[in-house]
Amino acid sequence: MRRVAFASYVGSAIEYYDFYIYGIAAALVFPHVFFPELSPAVATISSFATFAVAFIVRPLGSAFFGHYGDRLGRKKTLVATLLIMGLSTVAIGLIPSAETIGPAAPIILIIMRALQGFAVGGEWSGAALLTSEYAPDRKRGLYGMFPQIGVGSGLVLSSLVFLIVSNTVGETSDAFVTWAWRLPFLFSIVLITIALYMRLNIEETPVFRNNQKKIPKSPLAALLRAQPKQTALAAGAMMSIFTFTFMGGTYLTGYGRHELGHSFDLVLVANVAGGLAMVSMCALSAVLSDTYGRRRVILFGFAIGLPWSCAVLPILDTGSPALFVVGIASTFAILGASYGPMASFIPELFATEYRYTGAGLAYNLAGVVGGAIPPVIAGILLTTFGSYAIALLLIAFVLVSLLSTLLLPETNARHL
Repeated sequence: MRRVAFASYVGSAIEYYDFYIYGIAAALVFPHVFFPELSPAVATISSFATFAVAFIVRPLGSAFFGHYGDRLGRKKTLVATLLIMGLSTVAIGLIPSAETIGPAAPIILIIMRALQGFAVGGEWSGAALLTSEYAPDRKRGLYGMFPQIGVGSGLVLSSLVFLIVSNTVGETSDAFVTWAWRLPFLFSIVLITIALYMRLNIEETPVFRNNQKKIPKSPLAALLRAQPKQTALAAGAMMSIFTFTFMGGTYLTGYGRHELGHSFDLVLVANVAGGLAMVSMCALSAVLSDTYGRRRVILFGFAIGLPWSCAVLPILDTGSPALFVVGIASTFAILGASYGPMASFIPELFATEYRYTGAGLAYNLAGVVGGAIPPVIAGILLTTFGSYAIALLLIAFVLVSLLSTLLLPETNARHL
């Protein structure tokens, strides 16, 4: 069980390291490297649009990997998602700039970003199933925390790597914009090797092995026939998780740098603090969900998220470096309070024969709406209506998640 938990953790951490370094680069570097001919505002919007591409293809990845995860097994599918994600990330680090190859540069970037999103579409659900289908019924929340803390760990690792690179060559130097930003992407090859070794040395889950005779020809069709309502509500429950994650790690990162004028180092330090806060709250809430129930703990996190949606921009707008770090860290802590139990809650909603497909589809539909749209339109809303529009955007997504969770059943200790 410890080996399974660690394999789930390290794979999730590395895949989200890959995902977060793109978000950091999209906010701080890509406008200059891939969109140099555009104005700063348009270049930033274009950069965030490439970030959103991954969310658009994630449901395709969840359907594809969910199909094979339910038919061929969790382990084989997780190995495939890891390799596609990792190699796409390394390839991004090798793309020439727009000044070198012109419009081909952003086109290649979009293709690699789409492959990242396609792979991530199958990653979280597989990692969540790996722990949930091995764990004892009464400790599923405890073991389900490992893929969840992997997400925060990926944010910490990506921010630290960028911090080291920027302090080594200088964030404003030509070297950083020309080649040094590529190092965090190329470093991914080392992490892939570690995660691949871990995933190749675990067994298929006992729940899947014992269910071989019940596998449908089309898990997606079986899911949509049997549990369409649960799929839609599970997606709604996850929606604001994505909003807080990528508003905190991407949009507010760029906001702190470009709108508030904070240093590159301060923004990255805030992300490290946010990742650590997320890891801590994910672990705590996941463990508490074994005692107090999944829904109660998740709803508590969303309830805190409502007033925080109104408070976060005014806190950041004070211009205080300390309050900027507090604001980012608190955003990630609040999302961790709801995110921790999700790796046990979402799989427990679905039957074994299409669990990979159901968990993946719900997770990634939430990503399309909650993760792709807010960072892209937040800049437009801020320019047109002011910061209160950002607060209303966050509140709307939190309300959708809160109401969706209320309509779902309690699943704590359900036998899989």
